[in-house]
Amino acid sequence: MQVTGMLYGSKMLRFVGFPTPEVLGPSASEEEIRELIDRCGTIFIKPVFKGGVGKKGKAGLVGRANDLRTALKEKERLYFVEHRVGNTTAKANGVTFEAGIPAEHEVYFSITDSTRFRAPTMTLTHHGGVDIEELDKSLVASIPFDPLTGLKAFVVANALSALGAPKPIISPLVQHLPKLWELYHDFGMTTLELNPIRLREDDKGRLTPLACDFKCGFDRDDPRWRRLDLPRHLFADDYSEFEQEINQLRTYQGQSDVFVINPSGTILAPTFGGGANSLVTEMLGDDAIISSDFGGNPPYEKMKEVARICCSSSGASRTTPTSSRRCGRSRTRCASSSAATARRRCSSSSGGAGPTWSAAWARCATRWTRWGCPTGFSVSIPT
Repeated sequence: MQVTGMLYGSKMLRFVGFPTPEVLGPSASEEEIRELIDRCGTIFIKPVFKGGVGKKGKAGLVGRANDLRTALKEKERLYFVEHRVGNTTAKANGVTFEAGIPAEHEVYFSITDSTRFRAPTMTLTHHGGVDIEELDKSLVASIPFDPLTGLKAFVVANALSALGAPKPIISPLVQHLPKLWELYHDFGMTTLELNPIRLREDDKGRLTPLACDFKCGFDRDDPRWRRLDLPRHLFADDYSEFEQEINQLRTYQGQSDVFVINPSGTILAPTFGGGANSLVTEMLGDDAIISSDFGGNPPYEKMKEVARICCSSSGASRTTPTSSRRCGRSRTRCASSSAATARRRCSSSSGGAGPTWSAAWARCATRWTRWGCPTGFSVSIPT
């Protein structure tokens, strides 16, 4: 469950008093847009996507306008734009109009649950506005801290001093960044990222940090996120029928989420256990058809139902009409229609007869156990 952008990000930041630019939503009138331009001079027009969709700036999906005509033209271009990141395609449904903030300094800040430190970890750099992965590690501070005491001002101050940050920006950041721990902790977040935070100078020369972009993720099983009163449709992704059927198995015992990451992949490997799923997804890479998260020590009945959906014609075979499978040293394509009963024979490179298995099994990892096939399947494991 992820939220990106300032449409809802600015509302959440106001809960803890963190400054943000003026933001207008998709329903803003022409008069409101004109008044925002008159006050700020420059505005940015950004598409609104469901879920955590990034890389919009690099894809040219951020418009800039100094007058109403240009703003409306950018609105028309971006309102229903499609954006592809890896194997994921998202379609916008609206735009935001955000005040431009002229600033000399840009800061990156995030809080995440670190598996390395086994503690919440602050990541901070005064070279923000770019992908954090592009920066040299010496320019980025990653500091774990005690969740019982929270993110204290001295932790931020020490990190900025160690990075050699300009002295004028240290004080305003020390005042405001610890507020974000309250937002992170009190509402069940698993990650919170602001990039960039621009420091605007007022008439008296004092700097104020303003969050100009927002991203967060929630723990679905932590009810505290409901306190934010966010609309439910915000987390309603465009699932395929296969994903919807699997995700209906979610129970109090744990998650039953599955996401099709590559319909043209060659291996369908439903994995039980969050850690194991992460390992399998990383190892399979683009060969994986789905990424699954079946946790909570699921009972046998639930595992069997997942296997039935994946192996049935309404599951795996519906994801893509054909699948690739390596037999011996050659790659053979096996049709996967009528997965419940059809059997296919793949020939090896030497021309000899290869192993025989059902078309549904041809789309599955060879490490499936015996329970992985529904009652009535006759399957021989490929060698």
